Amino acid sequence: MKAKWIAILALALASLGLSGCGEKTKPISIGYSDWPGWVAWEIAIEKGMFKEKGVDVEFRWFDNYVESLQAMDAKQLDANCQTWNDTIFSLATVGAPMKAVLINDNSAGNDGVVAKGVSSLAELKGKVVAAEEGTVSHFVLLTALESAGLGQDDIEFKNMFVPDAANAVALGNVSAAALWQPSLFNSLQEDGVSLLFDSKKMSGLIPDMLVFHEDVVAARGDEIQKIVEVWFDVLKFIESNPDEAYAIMAKKVGQTPENYATFISGTKFFSLADNKAAYRVGVAPASLYGSGKIIGEFYLKVPALEITEVPDFKAAIEPKFIEAVQ
Repeated sequence: MKAKWIAILALALASLGLSGCGEKTKPISIGYSDWPGWVAWEIAIEKGMFKEKGVDVEFRWFDNYVESLQAMDAKQLDANCQTWNDTIFSLATVGAPMKAVLINDNSAGNDGVVAKGVSSLAELKGKVVAAEEGTVSHFVLLTALESAGLGQDDIEFKNMFVPDAANAVALGNVSAAALWQPSLFNSLQEDGVSLLFDSKKMSGLIPDMLVFHEDVVAARGDEIQKIVEVWFDVLKFIESNPDEAYAIMAKKVGQTPENYATFISGTKFFSLADNKAAYRVGVAPASLYGSGKIIGEFYLKVPALEITEVPDFKAAIEPKFIEAVQ
């Protein structure tokens, strides 16, 4: 009789989607796009690292990074590879609670401002300058302008997708543009295009992360823990097999391993120690709390975005998965 009731209960739960084979049987969906710290996940995919950990993950590739942000905001993904800047922007505009569970890297030269026919940031005054409004490229542009004593009102700002902005500089349709890799590298191969500013001057201010929806973290924490642990296996592989690692990453994005090595040099991959340091409370940009405040205040400076207060980014900082890694 006891066995019969157990069988009936199991069947009832299954019909409601509440059994142990409910939502957790679906792969965890993660968006990723063309950025070295995120393309590195390709190593884990190709080498079967997730399978070894016993976690079912479906990575969805986005040729356009902004589309991955839109999919994340629309809850078409469980998680996305995105910047701290864009996570805070989503918190301020969409309001869907998210949790940043891992820092893949910091940009250390892979974001920058390029120009044609202009030799300094000060010369951009009155010129047409492009960036993707509200994204990290816009943040880089305003930071660069501020370093030269300028603001957005001192230029003619043009909102453009990064690849389009790179083409516009090459064609002379804009004087300068804020770009990220690989558009930054490609742009600098064009005649007459030069680098005016890069993210080496913005230490700690462009963390690239793995961000989950809050409800997914609550429901599938054990699986997320394994995904976070795989990241550090990826770093070990890159360190011990750099040539093969670069070849895997380059193949995914249609680059040569030699070119991809250039992108890697502008990427500071985050070790476990780096992650733990960044998750500590602090006011410096090296801390997510410090960079979060600076990024949040940046969005207040862009009237077109109509953001009137810094969102509660602290609630999005989730250190427990990093702290549990051995």
